[in-house]
Amino acid sequence: MTAAANDLQAVGIADRNTLAGVVRAYAAYDHPDFPAHKPKLLVGARLVFADNLYMYGPEKRPLIEDMPLTDYGHKPAIRSDVTRLWKAAHDSGRVRAVAVRAADFYGPAVATSVIAAYGVARYLDGKPALSPYYPDYPHDFDYVPDVARALVTLGDAPDDAYGQAWHVPHAPTQTLRAVLTQAAKLIGVPPLITVVPRMVLVLGGLFNTQLRETVEMGFQWDHPYLVDASKFGARFWSDATPFEEGLRATIASYRKS
Repeated sequence: MTAAANDLQAVGIADRNTLAGVVRAYAAYDHPDFPAHKPKLLVGARLVFADNLYMYGPEKRPLIEDMPLTDYGHKPAIRSDVTRLWKAAHDSGRVRAVAVRAADFYGPAVATSVIAAYGVARYLDGKPALSPYYPDYPHDFDYVPDVARALVTLGDAPDDAYGQAWHVPHAPTQTLRAVLTQAAKLIGVPPLITVVPRMVLVLGGLFNTQLRETVEMGFQWDHPYLVDASKFGARFWSDATPFEEGLRATIASYRKS
């Protein structure tokens, strides 16, 4: 992807937190109190936004891109607000924005991944995997290089792909237990999993922000959590990395670290 190929002066890549700051700045520009002498903001820019699925909130159905935005909780409501901001920036015509939404992800050196950090890394240390949730519901996961590939794909996409969200394709649905069992087999250790009781998380959340947020996001794990990426697959590609390939790369990265 090049700036010249897209008739732009420059191309930049922003993670979801950086983009949140950009679109908030855009919102400030449109505010009547914003100094009139400031230059126009974001004119002609293309923003490809790496996002998650929090804005859907608690949903029992497979997730699709045009589901209503939630006002549930703290983190999900923030994701909804950010979605409204980048949509408004796009709809104004001053920026071309698109969101690439990924499910829970895993991959080499992903420190916040249940599969990688709480599974692979612990198995390599001779410890049981640690799951903060019930591990036996079907659950979709994205491999980080697939997320990167999707970002590049949308960066190169024509303008009609913008102004909307796209789900990243994922390997066939598995339970967390099945994925961790496969990882343990590749490493050559017993597939032991310690499940943290919910009450421990609730009590810990009284003193720890991360644990409190884990409890809030428990709706992603208390039932089958399925992500429909057929829209992206029909337009672009659907050959997501198989779990065995992704796990082998993840294991290799942790063995080197």
